[in-house]
Amino acid sequence: MKKDVLILTGAGQIGMAIARRVGFGKKIVIGDKMQSNAETISQIMNNAGFDTVPVVMDLSSRESILNLIEQAQKYGDIAMLINAAGVSPSQAPIEAILKVDLYGTAVLLEEVGKVIKEGGTGVTISSQSGFRMPALTPEQDELLATTPAEELLKLEMLQPENIRDTLHAYQMAKRCNEKRVMAESVKWGERGARLNDIAPGIIVTPLAVDEFNGPRGDFYKNMFAKCPAGRPGTADEVANVAELLMGPAGAFITGSTILIDGGATASYYYGPLKPQE
Repeated sequence: MKKDVLILTGAGQIGMAIARRVGFGKKIVIGDKMQSNAETISQIMNNAGFDTVPVVMDLSSRESILNLIEQAQKYGDIAMLINAAGVSPSQAPIEAILKVDLYGTAVLLEEVGKVIKEGGTGVTISSQSGFRMPALTPEQDELLATTPAEELLKLEMLQPENIRDTLHAYQMAKRCNEKRVMAESVKWGERGARLNDIAPGIIVTPLAVDEFNGPRGDFYKNMFAKCPAGRPGTADEVANVAELLMGPAGAFITGSTILIDGGATASYYYGPLKPQE
């Protein structure tokens, strides 16, 4: 029997938390580069009464994304997208961050937007990091938003000599995600569908715990200690926002980015996290 299909990319805690909120009654196709990750999340959700299937998918490859979509369409119409896939500044070199987080997300939003059903919704997970860099020019923002995906990595601002380090690459990727969601939401709207972005701060996941105990651990601990919330967030708190954005209560929200970081960005600009001159 055909069902509405939810595509989840990135088999991690945030993606699973969102899928558990909005995936009931749907076929959930879980894509991840690591087969074991996809199978683990699939088993957890199936044991909780959901209907999921794991698929190996590489976000940096258009061919792999198209294969994921093709597999999903075997079960029914694609009604929802949760894109929680990506790599962090401490996980990968500059080239990989730009290929996965920036290019891959652009391709995914574009290709799912071609087939999303009327009334469909999508969220992509970016990061507070997109708010932690100087403003780009309107021309640069437009290039990030509208440049054909296959030409994105050729932009001058993304060339190696213009990217300082992996953190800068990550910030550029997440800024691109936010702008791309705005542009793609216009196209999704032509199909009667909505698309939004969530920019989380520090969220407790197994990866985050590794970060807390790694070389940048003190930096992260200081960030959440000095933000207004005084703590890191949880995957379920991100899912609270996604549930709004993807449900009927969010019917008038599209093309938006919701920052959910416990006030860390506010503290970065106007509080104790403000960089010292």
